[in-house]
Amino acid sequence: MTHPGSSDHGDLVAGNTAFAIDLYQQLRMQAGNLFFSPYSISTALAMTYAGARGETEAQMAQALHFELSQDTLHPAFAALQGQLDAVQASGDVQLSVANALWPHMDYPFLESFLDLARLYYGVSLVTLDYQSDPEAARQIINAWAEEQTHGKIKDLIPKGIIKVLTRLVLTNAIYFKGNWASQFDEAWTDTAPFTVQPGQQVAVPLMMQKLTCGYGEFPQLQVLELPYVGEALSMLVLLPRQVDGLASLEAQLTPGALAQWTARLRQSEVLVYLPRFKVEAAFRLDDALKSLGMVDAFDMELANFAGMDGTDMLSISAVLHKAFVEVNEEGTEAAAATAVLMTFGVPLPAPVFQVDHPFLFLIRENSSGSVLFLGRVVDPTAET
Repeated sequence: MTHPGSSDHGDLVAGNTAFAIDLYQQLRMQAGNLFFSPYSISTALAMTYAGARGETEAQMAQALHFELSQDTLHPAFAALQGQLDAVQASGDVQLSVANALWPHMDYPFLESFLDLARLYYGVSLVTLDYQSDPEAARQIINAWAEEQTHGKIKDLIPKGIIKVLTRLVLTNAIYFKGNWASQFDEAWTDTAPFTVQPGQQVAVPLMMQKLTCGYGEFPQLQVLELPYVGEALSMLVLLPRQVDGLASLEAQLTPGALAQWTARLRQSEVLVYLPRFKVEAAFRLDDALKSLGMVDAFDMELANFAGMDGTDMLSISAVLHKAFVEVNEEGTEAAAATAVLMTFGVPLPAPVFQVDHPFLFLIRENSSGSVLFLGRVVDPTAET
């Protein structure tokens, strides 16, 4: 077994961050609030990637920024998961991640694929009968996601998405609950205006406190780092200086810019005003992933997941994601779940050639192509 070194760990985190920002740039085009867990999505797709081969594998690696080989990538994910487990074990915050595979009963998945998923992703493996009762299978998977996220993610997979030809669902769920290292006093929370866009304001509960934390000032934005108890995790808030500067800030958001901003944070005494908020979001990520170059994986004829079952008959039919976050005076609660659905591709049905209306016909000699007879039939019952 290959043990990932610190360089592998760094490459994985850098790649995951690049994917997170790429995906954000795809999803930000829709209006309104936005929240998702790139870690959950990367993990679910990494398990899927373990079975990808050929051009499908190459496209997924590029879209997901997987720079490591298959031999080193999955151990690196396991090491990263171990680091998150250590945060949970510290007892300062709740941070749990769970993975599961839901194969169709009796479908011959390769033991090598299942073993890899068990070894590096700690999956629970539950067989389901998609063919006889896809709706029952959906409810079982959704109940798992709801349980793993403490009831925050319900109905991860909507009705009608799981089909009788579904052969595997890969899921990841992540849950976090942490108190601020320096909590806001509810007595200091007051209703204040929040400018949605120039000329439009809404009233929000605005929390306030003075604290020492990571802070940075830049020409276009201010950056604040609010640590949670134990200081293993923190929230970064990127605030554009202009009230209508969000789109410009989003356009500047790259892994390099994020690294530069965070590297220049300094411990400072800051008067912080932060609104209480709650965001729930749901996405079907097929189109976003295709836009990032992961095209073949969704194409029944081009997908190659031979590493799963030894055939090229499986393709991704949907990538689904749901996320939840609530921020208040005490801290933050966040949860997300991702499902990747794999479908068995059947050969296209034989075309139907039903001669039930007038037609032409000819008889020819094949080697020369000579047309020996030519005619038409308008009424097969008429003899002349």
